[in-house]
Amino acid sequence: MAKVIDHPNSLLLVEGIDDFHVIHSLCKQFNIPVRNLEDPKGGKFSVKDCKGINLLLEQIPVLFKGSNQLQSLGIIVDADIDLITRWESIKNILQKIGFVLPYTLPATGLIIKSKELKVGVWIMPNNNLNGMLEDFMSFLVPPDDKLLPIIKANLIDIELLNLNNYSLIHKSKAIIHSWLAVQEVPGTPLGQSITRRYLTTDDETCNQFITWMDELFCK
Repeated sequence: MAKVIDHPNSLLLVEGIDDFHVIHSLCKQFNIPVRNLEDPKGGKFSVKDCKGINLLLEQIPVLFKGSNQLQSLGIIVDADIDLITRWESIKNILQKIGFVLPYTLPATGLIIKSKELKVGVWIMPNNNLNGMLEDFMSFLVPPDDKLLPIIKANLIDIELLNLNNYSLIHKSKAIIHSWLAVQEVPGTPLGQSITRRYLTTDDETCNQFITWMDELFCK
């Protein structure tokens, strides 16, 4: 299990360990200075695995009450099956703290400023669709890839036979992990699939996400 290095000034909250590793891999790819175990004194922000959406949401008001050193706080969560409900839950928390937020989540991710404090929100996969981290990762499959359509078709056949053990809400997980299972190193974890360059980082959503992180923590 990855350790978390607390950084009192700038912190990015994520739901789980897969998010943790994907963020670190993307930061390495795009030279975004994230703090990590290899360089514990470097980097401009830390990533914290909150071990679930409920614990992540609970930590937001605590962070504001517990420290006057906080300068930048990022929040990354999955939309799951209801993007609007997820956005409302985060918006309600931040409004109670005193932030004024837009009615809808901007397509490029939210960044708001209050005096010297910045808060950012990104809801996976792209602030516009229901889904999760794995849907975001599917955007990064090379557009000319010939395996992904076959895998999707096979999963449809499995579902028609009622042989799928996964719930349909997690179908994106089944798709991307099935695709990773037939790469050069089968079963490569999500974060490593970026560093091994199985996935492309040229996708528009990926670049918007990188821009969001850069503006939140580096500017």
